[in-house]
Amino acid sequence: MTTTPVAVKFPVPDLRRLPEVTSQLAATAETYDRTAAFPAAGIQAAYDAGLLTATVGSQYGGPGLGISDTARIFAALGEGDPSTALIVAMTLNVHNMQGRRPHWPDRLYSEVLARSAVGPALLNHARVEPDLGSPARGGLPATTARRTADGWAISGAKRFVTGSEGLAWYLVWATTDEPEPRVGTFAVPGDAPGIEITRRWDHLGLRASGSHDIAFHDVEIPADSIINVAAQGPAAEQDNRAGALLHLPLAALYLGVARAAQQYFHRFAHERVPANLGHPVARTERFRQAAGEIQLLLDSADQLIHGGAQRADLGDPTYAPEQALAAKILATRHATTAVQTALRLLGNPGLTRDNPLERHFRDIQCAPVHAPQEDTALLVIGTSALRAWAQAQEPA
Repeated sequence: MTTTPVAVKFPVPDLRRLPEVTSQLAATAETYDRTAAFPAAGIQAAYDAGLLTATVGSQYGGPGLGISDTARIFAALGEGDPSTALIVAMTLNVHNMQGRRPHWPDRLYSEVLARSAVGPALLNHARVEPDLGSPARGGLPATTARRTADGWAISGAKRFVTGSEGLAWYLVWATTDEPEPRVGTFAVPGDAPGIEITRRWDHLGLRASGSHDIAFHDVEIPADSIINVAAQGPAAEQDNRAGALLHLPLAALYLGVARAAQQYFHRFAHERVPANLGHPVARTERFRQAAGEIQLLLDSADQLIHGGAQRADLGDPTYAPEQALAAKILATRHATTAVQTALRLLGNPGLTRDNPLERHFRDIQCAPVHAPQEDTALLVIGTSALRAWAQAQEPA
């Protein structure tokens, strides 16, 4: 695809003000968690701060922020409200990929940018299916794109579509009904007739992310709504190495959740004064050791994420996709362990519904679930390591 200029100019967000956005999101996070309502206030706050268009490529009039700054944004949003953060993340990832490798039809992406200039224009992929499961484990979609006189008609079912209630476009992975089928991504307007949101999302964590199931009933779209297409076959399956760098900011989102848990742990330690102790538990060896363990885990996760992101932005040829996948695994492990450590120290109070740590604990459980999951990522990492050893044994 070409990169035809569009008459839109997006502001460069002031990342020094990220703590303000974190506070805005944190103020409503508990309410959205309890109601599981779409976090409209959080999305608007992110948009007003210029964050929702932060990764629009410079060739399209956007800031074109790199992986490192994107990770900073995700961490700040995740610390405030991870449900809002995940919805924003899906949109930023789409813009990031378009900026790095333009592949949208000009007319369609220009429309996205025009919508984004006047308000939040949320985007997300709809790939997971009831029978297929996650495409990260292989396989092709049962959702179909049927040729019509004016374009395509999309039919099928998708699961776990984050932000579904507020999406401007669903990016639907589907198979064409052509004599020689192709597999591609089709942009479906969020207000198109024939879209059914089942509202089945009733999750342990990220309850306000609106990751509902969606049914598409002969939803008609224009002919130039195909974003990516390939012949049906192994080449059309998901490549878990190709998007590895984008998993660094996603891991940062959950690092933000863990940082929020850490902040509450510190507050509790300084304010809790047992009658039989006579001073804050922060002075006890047990709490100080736990605080040190949590700090160690989160600082290590921070280095893995942001160190890798900086290398990626610099175009370091030695930073392989496998290293990004490894960083994602270790960083999410560290973040999850840090929150569990804080919870163990608080005991029963930490599991009470009106305690923020209880919500952070639930939200962090979603970290390992994001595709590619650990076993899939480890398969990629291990295959590469074994192949590298075998190649090193070959005669020069």
